[in-house]
Amino acid sequence: MLLNSVADTSADVAATRSRRAKIDLLRDLLERAEPHEVESVVSWLSGEMTQGRIGVGYRTLTALSVSAAADPTLTVGEVSAFFDRLGAVSGPGSTAARTGLLTRLFEQATEAEQGFLVALLGGELRQGALEGVMTDAVAAAAGLPVAPVRRAVMLSGRLAQAAAAAFEGGVDALAGFGLELGRPVRPMLASPAESLEAALTEFDGAVSVEFKLDGARIQVHRRDDTVWVFTRTLRDITTSVPELVDLVRALPCRSVVLDGETLALTDAGRPRPFQETMSRFGARTERELLLHPYFFDCLHLDGDDLLDEPLSVRLEYLERVAGEHRIPRLVRPAAASAEAHLGASLGHGHEGVMVKSLTSTYTAGRRGRAWQKVKPEHTLDLVVLAAEWGYGRRSGYLSNLHLGARDPDGGPPIMVGKTFKGLTDALLLWQTEEFPRHETHRDEHTVYLRPAIVVEIELDGVQASTRYPGGVALRFARVLRYRPDRSAADADTIETVRALLPSTPVAENGLP
Repeated sequence: MLLNSVADTSADVAATRSRRAKIDLLRDLLERAEPHEVESVVSWLSGEMTQGRIGVGYRTLTALSVSAAADPTLTVGEVSAFFDRLGAVSGPGSTAARTGLLTRLFEQATEAEQGFLVALLGGELRQGALEGVMTDAVAAAAGLPVAPVRRAVMLSGRLAQAAAAAFEGGVDALAGFGLELGRPVRPMLASPAESLEAALTEFDGAVSVEFKLDGARIQVHRRDDTVWVFTRTLRDITTSVPELVDLVRALPCRSVVLDGETLALTDAGRPRPFQETMSRFGARTERELLLHPYFFDCLHLDGDDLLDEPLSVRLEYLERVAGEHRIPRLVRPAAASAEAHLGASLGHGHEGVMVKSLTSTYTAGRRGRAWQKVKPEHTLDLVVLAAEWGYGRRSGYLSNLHLGARDPDGGPPIMVGKTFKGLTDALLLWQTEEFPRHETHRDEHTVYLRPAIVVEIELDGVQASTRYPGGVALRFARVLRYRPDRSAADADTIETVRALLPSTPVAENGLP
């Protein structure tokens, strides 16, 4: 298959907002790919590299000045081989060597192919944002039900790898993906609840009500004395959290997979700011700031895989192996007890509670509403699209943020508002230093960014608006914190934002 076919499909997919049309375009391309090309094609169109990071930055790409080829000749296999060579370059002279390889590659690419390569290598194809659409397209092209494809993606952590198996061996090959110690499972996520009362009613009280901690998601694996610790984005941080490794190694078991949160605490036992917890994830050695784990799910214990067991059973296993370190929870509480539990969580400085159906199995992502989060104020994880230069006291700093919600069908983030509220002097300085590293272009007043940075926004609600393309606008939005643990693929969708619209429309002046 020619790279040109992949680039054209990428452009066509970006040009339509119809989920059905996107799936059809991707399915048609995959049906024309050779089996050995599927992994690369799926990976690239999902915004990822099969080789991982290969040391090529966006500025290096935009600095290339190479005439485009007149006709398409590059094949998927040839481009993948170029990427392999780029990823293998290291040591003295590596920058010049990479530039030389890139120049050779781009000399053979048409103008459209060059644009696609710049976007892919520079991280502008909205990494992971097409995963749901691509999963459906893989199933359709391979002539398979979508459920086993989704499950293989959850267990492998890699959509492209699951796609290759689907084409090579069908359902039997997909069934070969099991829970593997040392390989992280895609995490199950929660949806916003209308209220605590509504969540309890929806599940007829058959729920676990748990503290929602203001920490960082972790997944820990253990086989005998070997321990792995992964983040929400499946990054291995084992070497930077030795206290968690020691704790898991001491649990009464031979093998285990636990899902949970970790956070740093003050001497009084209250959570430290989220940024302090996250600072440990980038460290190479243990620091004085210790992390405390709180586990809420058990996916494996001593040879028993538990993903398909109901939550009620998984909680029994969790109690058996890590009861001392489980998150505070109530099982099948009365409404008054659940309200008191919410109050206790808030009183301890946490965010609220999670309400989880006791009959739910473990499923990656936000499929359904088996897990729901209850928080006293509205918060959204949004993508930073741009930032405007400040004025007055903020002159010289990037200040006012342009905010976007994720398009669930893989399009670019959809702008829903702006804000400069909540930005401390430290955040202003950080933004001004960090944002140019993600810059695509700028004008006199604004620096525009690749969709890579996620910020948590607190708001009073949303209102219908013709000002922004999503038809909604944030009300009284303010910055809570940045989320380095989340990518643009983890941001809240435009559907989640629209769900906050009041039943009685609110005009743009804030009045009914």
